[in-house]
Amino acid sequence: MNPDRRALLAGAAALAGAGPARGQTSELNLTGRFVQGGQALGRTWPRALVFVDGEALTAASPDGWFIVGFDRDAPASTEIEARSEGRVARRRLDIAPGDFDITRIDGLPPSTVTPTAPALLARIAREVELKTEGFASRLDADHFRDGFVWPLDSFRVSSRWGAQRVLNGTPARPHYGVDLAAPAGTVIRAPAAGRVTLAEPDLHFEGGLTLIDHGQGLITAYLHQSRLDVRAGQDVRRGDSLGRVGMSGRATGPHLCWRLKWRNRNLDPALLIRT
Repeated sequence: MNPDRRALLAGAAALAGAGPARGQTSELNLTGRFVQGGQALGRTWPRALVFVDGEALTAASPDGWFIVGFDRDAPASTEIEARSEGRVARRRLDIAPGDFDITRIDGLPPSTVTPTAPALLARIAREVELKTEGFASRLDADHFRDGFVWPLDSFRVSSRWGAQRVLNGTPARPHYGVDLAAPAGTVIRAPAAGRVTLAEPDLHFEGGLTLIDHGQGLITAYLHQSRLDVRAGQDVRRGDSLGRVGMSGRATGPHLCWRLKWRNRNLDPALLIRT
């Protein structure tokens, strides 16, 4: 169990005797996109422990900000609760169903769809460990509080988030990214401030990959880059160059696959865009 998880559970145990309050209070404010793939941006007491459907999942920042994500298969309702020094505030949210496409992609090299070579499988396993470590980051920040901007100045959405993928005729897991088609070499910019947790130039599936933690484990991913301009551990500001659009890894043309995860939940990054 990682230290972050142990700390949350220890806090939960300490608060267990406080006793739940009934109903909703004004001490828990939630805005956002309450839909599968969306998120709730919350504000409550500073450093309050935040429970989602009874499970301690995160904690508010020193200014009281936190975020909760709803994955593609989120149930029709969820309860969010904040606890701090014997105080409890909760809200129940209705989560709207998502609208997901079915997309078909043919012409991919078989090794990127159903790899079988032992050496390649070993490489993929090593890369899974790298990505798992990058996604495990829990930066103590709330850079998400002002929303995101698009990471490209000009693009065409070639595949929406959550689409059911059929690769070379074989049904695959849903596509947890927004594909933004743009010319090779287009500059990719950070949509919000954060810390780079992974910067790898040549992964088997993702090609050039960068991960950024925007606070509390809200992590964006940038796939298929032809060039990386950042390194792991580097802090970036909104608008900083992350790299360049390419078609490395499992790709049939130049584009940026833009992904977002909150802890172990896959989210739609487009739903955090502030216009």
